[in-house]
Amino acid sequence: MTSSTQSFSTRTFELTTGHHEAAVDLTSRCETFLAEVAPGRDGLLNVFVPHATAGIAVIETGAGSDSDLLAQLRELLPADDRWRHRHGSPGHGRDHVLPGLVAPHATLPVIGGRMALGTWQSVVLVDTNVDNPVRTVRLSFLGG
Repeated sequence: MTSSTQSFSTRTFELTTGHHEAAVDLTSRCETFLAEVAPGRDGLLNVFVPHATAGIAVIETGAGSDSDLLAQLRELLPADDRWRHRHGSPGHGRDHVLPGLVAPHATLPVIGGRMALGTWQSVVLVDTNVDNPVRTVRLSFLGG
């Protein structure tokens, strides 16, 4: 039996999503992080957004799926006055429900220093909150 030493690396960065709903592809930022902290190593990458009104999804991008996701979220969570949470823009309460549907984190396998994503999968920040245009994302790698 061999033993390996586990290590943990973490980093945050900010990005601006603007004052409109957004699905922002984070895949290249994740890849750059792993190239720096985990070259050739196996482990887990956790992507976390420490906000009560945003989430992380693993979806296809560039073929309309990201726009479809935002459109479906608008149907499921309309920006109207039905929400009890009422500060901010009209309908802002829906933004606080979003993380119940799109979790604020994703944990992905890392093999040989690269995310083991499917062919069409990307890591995406989902943000429906038009009141908070700046988001923080935390990337953490745990591996051997």
